[in-house]
Amino acid sequence: MSRSRAVLRSLAPAALLIPLAGCGGSPGSADAAAGADAAPGFPYTVTNCGVSSTYQAPPRRAVTMNQHATEIMLALGLEEKLVGTAYLDDAVLPAYRPAYDKVKVLAKEYPSKEVLLGANPDFVYGGYSSAFDKAQGRDREGLAKAGINSRLSVEYCTQGPVGLDQLQTEITEVARTFGVPERGAALIGTEQRRIDAVTARVKDKAKPAVFVYDSGEASAFTSGGNGIGNEIVSLAGGTNVFADLKDTFGDVSWEKVIERKPEVVLIYDYGGTTVEAKKQRLVNDPALAEVPAVKNRRFVVLPLSSAVLGVRVADAVESLGRQLHPDAA
Repeated sequence: MSRSRAVLRSLAPAALLIPLAGCGGSPGSADAAAGADAAPGFPYTVTNCGVSSTYQAPPRRAVTMNQHATEIMLALGLEEKLVGTAYLDDAVLPAYRPAYDKVKVLAKEYPSKEVLLGANPDFVYGGYSSAFDKAQGRDREGLAKAGINSRLSVEYCTQGPVGLDQLQTEITEVARTFGVPERGAALIGTEQRRIDAVTARVKDKAKPAVFVYDSGEASAFTSGGNGIGNEIVSLAGGTNVFADLKDTFGDVSWEKVIERKPEVVLIYDYGGTTVEAKKQRLVNDPALAEVPAVKNRRFVVLPLSSAVLGVRVADAVESLGRQLHPDAA
């Protein structure tokens, strides 16, 4: 089962982060207030994915689960707040590696409840909904009862398509929760400028039909219209052939892929199946022989960590823009 299957099956700022469990405060709020110096802008109440909470001070002992959550924290210069991290899809960006190497890795994938609580966090930040698996004892309600605030990336609770507004929200609210709003504003500005430069270069180019191939044998696991992956394809000058799939990721039949005649296949690179193996799976399937992208061997690649809501969105738009429109690079 792929990473994405496991996830599924288990610019105006908007309120986001989730402290404990109540607007009037939480078990962790009082402790944080008692042990921390007063900080400008606190107390701070925010709602994230249906959970409203009040922070009396910035979290001091954070744990991140999933790469994009970790990299947002590192991009904001908050590594000193991290007492643990877990679950990378691929290598951390080189710019963040020195900071990342100073943080304790709790588990290769998700830590057990015991390991997570053993880090004594006051804040847990998950990039995918699977980070807060109730069956594993990591659900947000349970964490709140233990006095631990939490946050889930808004990509997994936004109603409708996820785009740059949600990226701004995610960065803004994390920065605000940790008392560094100016760092969030600077990061958002940099991301937006880089993206704008790409969209300006490709705006007059024809938009090729793109099929995103995450994984799959009997069926294809692809990027739907509700995730940031769909927005990345659009910003880079392409059209996602499954933009009408109302989900972040989803399974589609190979017959549907054939019907939609994609001109380009975008392969997500992660996990134990190599890009080359994914290409061969497509090329060696006789049923796909006349699909334009397969027939013309037009494949492009992005690491999965670039196709989720995080600080790599600008990287993804730049890279995919160059691959779709090399004459506009």
